[in-house]
Amino acid sequence: MDSGTHLVMGVALGGLALVDPVVANHSMTFGAVMAGTILGSQAPDVDTILKLRNNAVYIRHHRGITHSIPAVLLWPIGITVVLSLIFQEANVLHLWLWTFLAVFLHVFVDIFNAYGTQALRPFSRKWVALGVINTFDPIIFGIHCIGILLWVFNFDPVRTFTIMYLIIIAYYIVRFALQSAVKRAVINTIQDEDFVIVAPTMRFFNWRIAAKSKTHYYVGTAYGRTINIYDKFEIHPIPKTPIVDKAMEDVNLQAFVSFSPIYRWEISEVDNGLTEVRLIDLRYRSNDRYPFVAVAHIDENLNIVNSYTGWIFSEDKLQRKLQIGASD
Repeated sequence: MDSGTHLVMGVALGGLALVDPVVANHSMTFGAVMAGTILGSQAPDVDTILKLRNNAVYIRHHRGITHSIPAVLLWPIGITVVLSLIFQEANVLHLWLWTFLAVFLHVFVDIFNAYGTQALRPFSRKWVALGVINTFDPIIFGIHCIGILLWVFNFDPVRTFTIMYLIIIAYYIVRFALQSAVKRAVINTIQDEDFVIVAPTMRFFNWRIAAKSKTHYYVGTAYGRTINIYDKFEIHPIPKTPIVDKAMEDVNLQAFVSFSPIYRWEISEVDNGLTEVRLIDLRYRSNDRYPFVAVAHIDENLNIVNSYTGWIFSEDKLQRKLQIGASD
């Protein structure tokens, strides 16, 4: 989920913590728990700072180790230690319990996005992405805001947030049912599918589709169970040539491949005798473009002149990024 949604989740969880008599009857503990649930709801996303380094590092590691099983155990301990020094009279055990719940809930809800997390590390580096909830879901965010607003107007927080979470659980169940119906519709449309990715959007009935059959890639959208296929690409294995092999050694292309489960490739000659190897993720079609790409330029001596990976919405901007990379 986005940072704003994680923030309101932390506040709501702090209100729900009043169901705990130790928290409800001790103002210092309540203050510590509220701080703990807010910090715990944000802590796993500290790896967003990796984007300041470069996109390849960010793509490889965002929602990786910071969302892993060890991290879910360590974040609450670290936050509890710090907050117990500030709120010295707070009950440390209950502070840890509610902070742990906030961290766990952060990682758990991220699993339901299309981006996913490596939540099973260190046992598996597989990305767990159920793809039923958009990274920003206006309904989930709005329900949390309503719950917090009711609390501000003196509604009972325990009852308010309990009802809120029951509504959200029902909402998740509905989203799973909708996604399943869309997948069945895609399978009926394509017939010989190999695998299907159905990703959510901010609109309740709208879904993005990327599918693979034995011979083609398909890209489209769904509104309910109505499927619209916009693009169809014949599948060709990427050539095994020295230029391609060199390009695939590049950190940007390696990061892209580690993240993207369905992509196509293009190889072309560009200026100054360079060969461009481009990988194009098929999950993010937007305004007739595929903005998530990885590109490497290779010279005749098999040197990587420049490369880039990330979300780019115009060819001019991509070329500027590549020129910046070359100058670096």
